[in-house]
Amino acid sequence: MQSLLVLPVRMGSERLPGKPLAEICGRSMLARVIAIAQAADCGPVLVAAAEAELVAAAQAEGAEAVLTDPALPSGSDRVWAAAAERPEAILVNVQADMPSLDPAYIRKAVSLLHSDAGADIATLASPSDDADDRTNPHVVKIAARFPGEATHGEALYFSRAGIPHGPGPILRHVGLYAYRRAALQRFVAAKPSPLEQREQLEQLRALELGLRIAIGLVDAFPKGVDTPADLAAMRALFAAQAAAP
Repeated sequence: MQSLLVLPVRMGSERLPGKPLAEICGRSMLARVIAIAQAADCGPVLVAAAEAELVAAAQAEGAEAVLTDPALPSGSDRVWAAAAERPEAILVNVQADMPSLDPAYIRKAVSLLHSDAGADIATLASPSDDADDRTNPHVVKIAARFPGEATHGEALYFSRAGIPHGPGPILRHVGLYAYRRAALQRFVAAKPSPLEQREQLEQLRALELGLRIAIGLVDAFPKGVDTPADLAAMRALFAAQAAAP
């Protein structure tokens, strides 16, 4: 099965306008994530852009790019709009605001759909014993089952609450999705579900539709950039890495 890596981007972020072109140690965030997707070597990289300036920026980095309707409600809708006529069987939504993402994580998500014939969608989770992660509503948690000796799990629920209750680590959701083509088509055709609207988590729509989401475990948790404070922290991280011997 061939894969297509799609980066949905738009300039109109409410908390950080112009986010894709924000500079991080001499390169835009979009350029850094394109490089990550290219390094994953899972298939072509396509930027689904809401604005023409992002199309030009993506093409300057050697990525394919297509202009999508700026009124589309979500990144998932933008991915489908860009990829609906493409031939690839697996469509990977690579969040363009995670410039610290490991390319191996993209490969892992894609490999789950190759190894698990019953999975409609694959995503990743990182365990944490941090009490702040458990109570932070911006850290999305997953309740998952890991049957038998399986090396990956299946999502039962996603929440901003600290699930599951009781002692033990939580699983932090890494916002990366690999979809089978039919699953993404069905997902974007459906209306937002009641649980999705309540938790403000679109992956719950997939579960309410009966789609099966495979969960792969990873060690590090790649943080996204949503606010000016996040951007400052990411710039500090890259500066420290550049200064390291």
